[in-house]
Amino acid sequence: MIRVRAPSRLHFGMLSLPADEGSARHFGGVGLMVQEPGVALALEPTDVWSADGPLAERALDFAKQFSLSLPTQNRFRLQVERCAPQHIGLGTGTQLGQAVAKAVALECRQDIDALDLGRRVGRGKRSALGIHGFARGGFLVEGGKGPNSDIAPLLARTDFPEDWKIVLVLPRGESGCHGGVEEQAFLNLRSGPTDVLCRLVLLGMLPALLEVDLPAFGEALYEFNLRVGEMFRPIQGGIYAHDRSAAIVEFVRGKKIAGVGQSSWGPAIFAIVERDRADWLAGNLREQFGFSTDEVLVTQACNSGATAWTI
Repeated sequence: MIRVRAPSRLHFGMLSLPADEGSARHFGGVGLMVQEPGVALALEPTDVWSADGPLAERALDFAKQFSLSLPTQNRFRLQVERCAPQHIGLGTGTQLGQAVAKAVALECRQDIDALDLGRRVGRGKRSALGIHGFARGGFLVEGGKGPNSDIAPLLARTDFPEDWKIVLVLPRGESGCHGGVEEQAFLNLRSGPTDVLCRLVLLGMLPALLEVDLPAFGEALYEFNLRVGEMFRPIQGGIYAHDRSAAIVEFVRGKKIAGVGQSSWGPAIFAIVERDRADWLAGNLREQFGFSTDEVLVTQACNSGATAWTI
């Protein structure tokens, strides 16, 4: 039996849109891999395809798709033990697809790297953060897709400070833009402030991380995420996907916490805080907005990517 655990992905925002004039590369982005909620699954050979657990049918589809790319096609039983909900801004589709592909590859004794795993299960069509993050974890910057790119290249990767915690708000019953609606959204969006966004990454977030300066990192992250939200306002109807999301961001900022924003299309909201303030903030959010315990999580960065082993 093969077991795989993969982190979840926070997407802080894209650097460039297809409508950006003069840009040779489109999309690009900045993100962070986090330990929870993540994906955990087990796989073993069997005579008949089967899958159980959250998003079992999607996991089974990934397994069958990936298996067709191998020299021999075997059948497997999948047990998805833990899986973040899909379409909430945590990159669950990519992490699940990569984890399933990794498990099948190992069971079939195939040595296939993360980029090729992603290709074979159809991931990385725009953002490649989840693919690179599955392999390496940490804080990531990818360079977008050029005319000859299939998967955007990784430009920068650094460990995220272990003393910085991430508070995640995952409102139950809400989802972000995805599927055909997302495809149409990118066709309709106009160009964004690419130069400013690149400056905030290169001269804001990255040096603040290397100097372990949380206030500076938080302010650069907040501004970056805010400006990306302005780009997506025509689709979302606001800087954030939901009115409550905007209220959560305002509430966190009011607690003198700078690094807060929306992951991808939401509704996931993140806040980067010192270790000793994480539980305090989580409790305040639950009390203020009536969230349950499992709607507000305290986690930390995953600096090592996915893990896989045989039992």
